[in-house]
Amino acid sequence: MLKKLLFVIAAAVCITSGITEAVQAAKIDVIATGLDNPRGLTIGPDGDIYVVEAGTGGQSKRCVPSPSQIGATLCYGLTGAVTRIHNGVKKRVITGLPSIGLASGDGSYGPHDIKFDSNGRAYVLVGFASDARNRDNLMGNKNIGSLLAINSFNGGPSWTKIADLVRFEITNDPDRRGLISNPYSFVVKNGTAYVVDSGANDFLKVKLYASGVALETVFPTRTVTDSTTGQDVFIQSVPVSVAVGLDNALYVAEFTGYPYPIGSARIYRIVPGQKPEIYAKNFTQIISIAFDTVGNLYVLEYGSQPSSGSVLNSRGTLIRVAPDNTRKIIASGDELIAPNSLVIGADNAAYVTTFGTSAGKGQIIRIDLTRPVP
Repeated sequence: MLKKLLFVIAAAVCITSGITEAVQAAKIDVIATGLDNPRGLTIGPDGDIYVVEAGTGGQSKRCVPSPSQIGATLCYGLTGAVTRIHNGVKKRVITGLPSIGLASGDGSYGPHDIKFDSNGRAYVLVGFASDARNRDNLMGNKNIGSLLAINSFNGGPSWTKIADLVRFEITNDPDRRGLISNPYSFVVKNGTAYVVDSGANDFLKVKLYASGVALETVFPTRTVTDSTTGQDVFIQSVPVSVAVGLDNALYVAEFTGYPYPIGSARIYRIVPGQKPEIYAKNFTQIISIAFDTVGNLYVLEYGSQPSSGSVLNSRGTLIRVAPDNTRKIIASGDELIAPNSLVIGADNAAYVTTFGTSAGKGQIIRIDLTRPVP
């Protein structure tokens, strides 16, 4: 059975899920536009914002089948990038990263996340989408589905491959549900990169200064009741985001698989070497999570309404979860179209990538968490 991956482009009306208070209208500013399928973003040691663009694929004959559109193909190109926002000025500082996408350029897969280690070195996680064995159709390009260390930000391709996550899936298939790999998000902690693979439904660890990939845990499939139909449905986890809490534990959020039932997404708390435990639940289509400096967890939902068939809604919701599990909606609806990644800045603002499945239309918005407006 093909594992259900993300990003079927759609639109729908947004409603909220879980136990929340009324919407708090926050001050929102657009700080960057014109991005190609923007995904993960982070704040670098220099205080600048760095965002990865999944690119627009290519027009070559090196293609793989789309995991979400029957008969469609995703073709390979070197259109992925890393972009820096410095004092409001946008500049691509790494280009030529691998990307696969539809002919339109929308919904591409490529650079999915970026993080820095304690020494200030940057790493980029490049995703994939399809049967992992199809990567050979890209004529041996092994940077797809890998973790890369960036050598410099002087433009052009300059990186070193650290780990091959697609190869790990082919060799191990930890969840035993087919050889699908889509590395999507990671954090760096104590010299180790902890990576969620949304296609493989697993959580991996990569030693940055050694070699090899190891399994931390597999996220289980389960049966839930779909509130829109009243029927029990079998869903996969589809983990998509990982963050480090103030307690130094790892927190992993799941998007869930088709049919993406309302309220079925959960957040796990993981202490390496121990069994994962459920930290929070009753969310819908989580796409990113992040903690602030006082322990509030911000949860970004890609969409908060049921899908229409296999098509996802794309009006998101940003929810603040206090340490006592009190929840408040910070923003939702038309301000959060196809949101994809979230980071909390030292200025007590949330930075979010939106239009994350669109070529040339992607944005970064700043949500002021200190100055709500009517």
